[in-house]
Amino acid sequence: MLRYLATRALSLGLSLVVASVVIFALIEVIPGDPASYMLGLNATDETLAALRTELGLDGSKFDRYLAWVGGMLTGDFGVSYTYRVPVAELVLDRLWVSLPLAIYALTLSTLIAFPVGILAAANRGGVLDVAIMGGTQLGIAVPNFWFAMLLVLLFAVTLQWFSAGGFAGWDDPLLAIKSLTLPAVALALPQASILARVMRSALIETLEQDYIRTARAKGLSRRQAVLRHALKNALIPVLTIIGLQFSFLLAGAIIIENVFFLPGLGRLIFQGITQRDLVVVESVTMLLVFAVILVTFLVDVAYALVDPRLRRR
Repeated sequence: MLRYLATRALSLGLSLVVASVVIFALIEVIPGDPASYMLGLNATDETLAALRTELGLDGSKFDRYLAWVGGMLTGDFGVSYTYRVPVAELVLDRLWVSLPLAIYALTLSTLIAFPVGILAAANRGGVLDVAIMGGTQLGIAVPNFWFAMLLVLLFAVTLQWFSAGGFAGWDDPLLAIKSLTLPAVALALPQASILARVMRSALIETLEQDYIRTARAKGLSRRQAVLRHALKNALIPVLTIIGLQFSFLLAGAIIIENVFFLPGLGRLIFQGITQRDLVVVESVTMLLVFAVILVTFLVDVAYALVDPRLRRR
């Protein structure tokens, strides 16, 4: 078990190093100068040079990379070129929107997908199974931003049950959750469709194993065999998808956050790209990559808890 976890932790560390190099290199080759963008076309060369020095853009790329990585290791993510405040403050402010949204959407996705996937597997080949698989295929095919606009038209414009966008803040938790409901549903339904299909496939494969036939032969009903034996052993591929989905929901909700005008991390990255705020884009992207890799590591730990064979390594 310890050897298994140590190997995964080493892999996590190496992935972070490679990711930092790739992110810094990609951001640095994007055309455009932040100083020129901030000062406009009429800025003099002297003014541009002074601003580049102030922003730390006049050093070599290698020195800037080392300074950036060293700062992140000590909790200093730099100062935003645009907002003129520490990036850490911007991240903390936006994280209180993106993280609850990701958790909310993942919770909805799991609550929908588990019973739907189990129901489809238990009725394999039946009318209910065909209907569920058709619905999940539609859920995967429909883009979440298009579905989000339909939700706005129905529940915000027509029924007026929810606001069309914006975030109410956490002073009133119920109002804040209500503000996140439509975005969470728009994110959750496509992910629930994927998870339900994976749940169905994993469960069907497990139900065909010999130990399930033995359990049925000893008198267990199909429902008891599914719930007592098959479900736990079918969870390994499902845990993988859940981990990947959380990473996607945290790091990949840029479009949904822009549709609903949510001040989250995705919208912060989008604004940083349009404003050439390199330090914001680099630092926030690196933090999101770290979150993705950390979630992957936690999924591996969950594997070891679910599968006893990994604990003997």
